[in-house]
Amino acid sequence: MHKQRKIIQVFEHQRLLKGNIYDEVRFETRYFDALLKLNELHENRYFTAIYGGIKFDSFVGVLQIDDLVIEVLPKVEGYTSTKNQWRDVLIDMLRVTHDLKVSEVGQAHVDKQSIHLLDIYFDWFLTEIEQLIHAGLIKQYRKETKNTLALKGKLEFAGHIRSNLVHQERFYTTHQVYDKDHLLHRIINEALGVVEKLSKGSYRYGRCKAVALNFPEVSFIASSPSTFEKFKFNRKSEPYRTALALARLIILNYSPNVKSGVENMLALMFDMNDLWERYVLAKLKQQAGGEWLVKGQDIKRFWEGKTIRPDIVLEHVETKTSVVIDTKWKNYAYERIGMDDLRQIYVYNDFWEAKMGMLLYPSPTMTKVAVEGTYAKNGYRGKIGLATVLDSNGKLSRDLGTNIFSLLTVD
Repeated sequence: MHKQRKIIQVFEHQRLLKGNIYDEVRFETRYFDALLKLNELHENRYFTAIYGGIKFDSFVGVLQIDDLVIEVLPKVEGYTSTKNQWRDVLIDMLRVTHDLKVSEVGQAHVDKQSIHLLDIYFDWFLTEIEQLIHAGLIKQYRKETKNTLALKGKLEFAGHIRSNLVHQERFYTTHQVYDKDHLLHRIINEALGVVEKLSKGSYRYGRCKAVALNFPEVSFIASSPSTFEKFKFNRKSEPYRTALALARLIILNYSPNVKSGVENMLALMFDMNDLWERYVLAKLKQQAGGEWLVKGQDIKRFWEGKTIRPDIVLEHVETKTSVVIDTKWKNYAYERIGMDDLRQIYVYNDFWEAKMGMLLYPSPTMTKVAVEGTYAKNGYRGKIGLATVLDSNGKLSRDLGTNIFSLLTVD
């Protein structure tokens, strides 16, 4: 009998203490020990170990430790929204930034209060595999070295002598085989095994077993990052692109850990600073119209071997005026604005010869300019902007890009 899955929801920067009960689930020592090992595998990025527990940092997403699922949710102070609302906000931000395609899973599943982020990614992966099976799985050529009763391909002399001193009617050869047991299917099969292990106790387990039954038997593989780097798509394999990307996400974030007493662990976490930057960039591109050119990842040489890259650079189509935006996923308070942030936006302004530079923070109330000043050099303007994350209905604001453009002025 499979263990019933337990779920704990926490916000970023929140603490979990050993032995305490959260959402009617006790945070046991075995979970704490496993989490420390999992965090160590990911360069201790996701949380900080404290006395008797852990304290989450700016990473959000989901961690699964055996039968325990921990959802780490974003939060802006000042909102009274529930955890499930912030879960939906996170899902929507991932959808907008193309890290997640909710449409491939079905909105009805997303609306279930018991579903979490791993559920959505797993369902998306299974849907992709079902579609590939329905369309017909491809065959590819591969090399196979083994004993055969007929001489075909290249005879491997060393292996032939070693293996066939007694059975001289056999030939140890390397030859080409055209079948479904190739690298692409081996990777997908490995990911299916991870999904099956982590879905025990959920509605998905039966679906995963059904998909596996319809999938061909293939050789075992233990994938590493280099496995995915060397794969090249062609016309036949192009339909597999999304499935392979999801398989990579699942496999490389999976950490089986027998020593800790917990069999399976998986971390699917996102840096909230990076996600906020990419979400703002996506909304600005969507809502720029024909007035602004929106660029991300704009890089300039700063020093010997050093470059600088502001989060977002805007250029007004008519006036050619530039605006630099540096996004900060922090709770805004004027007295806590760091000098490093102010110096950084000044340097961006200088190098891009921008007329305006803006530090953009999330806001619980409204989109507005909180503080505005003028730099002495060349009359550059600096602004600290606040952007509302949620609308009046508690949903992710769909007009964020338009609202940000309203804060800008061009000469």
